Amino acid sequence: MQKVYEQSQTFSPVNEIQIRMPDELVLSSKQSRWVDQLAIEKYGVPSLVLMENAGRGCAEIFLVECIENGPTVIVCGKGNNAGDGFVIARHLHIHQEEVELLMLFPPDELSEDARTNFEIVDKIGISHRIVDPNRDAESIRESFDGAEWIMDAMLGTGIHGEVREPFASMISLINAAQSNKLAIDLPSGLDADSGEILGCCVNATATVTFAANKNGLRKNKGPQQTGDIHVVGIGIPDFVIREAMSCSL
Repeated sequence: MQKVYEQSQTFSPVNEIQIRMPDELVLSSKQSRWVDQLAIEKYGVPSLVLMENAGRGCAEIFLVECIENGPTVIVCGKGNNAGDGFVIARHLHIHQEEVELLMLFPPDELSEDARTNFEIVDKIGISHRIVDPNRDAESIRESFDGAEWIMDAMLGTGIHGEVREPFASMISLINAAQSNKLAIDLPSGLDADSGEILGCCVNATATVTFAANKNGLRKNKGPQQTGDIHVVGIGIPDFVIREAMSCSL
């Protein structure tokens, strides 16, 4: 099942998310990067705005479609996918939801935009800790055991080759947990183009992907790994997405 959402201007978890069903938009991994590049360089949308829209949109969908009683644990890598996770954590915190961040890398290894959003969650006091999935496996399991949902904000569309450490061990811990799993943009370890599993992959209950659907979510192993797919607009007009789709990438 796929649902497509526009970014709401104001949010009430009852009725403010607007669902739209345009002609289906589907992107390759390179086209996804081209969409961001067009938005930033040609149309002047700051990258932090795109990240904010993505994270806020995901939090809104989560609060409407997924939320159940119990805390949420968000597992973050170090790229922009992690930045989306930090934004999501902030918006869940604003709505009085219990959230914990598990970070695979220290702040000085984060991408610039991810680090900016980490600094915000740090200043407002959201629970976070840096973990090693091998050394800290027991404490990670304890966090997962108490969570209703685990969010996967580790790897995005840019992954190439088989999943490496520390991601592989964390994926194993996530998949072993009894909690529901929500993948951010796509399940970590899934090839965004082919839908093949790159050694190991998060087995998601649901996936929130940004701007448009991705080829790999629909092909080969993709449908088995993604669960329900929610496509969230992040402030990029459809014509920009179609411009990227017209490129032979």
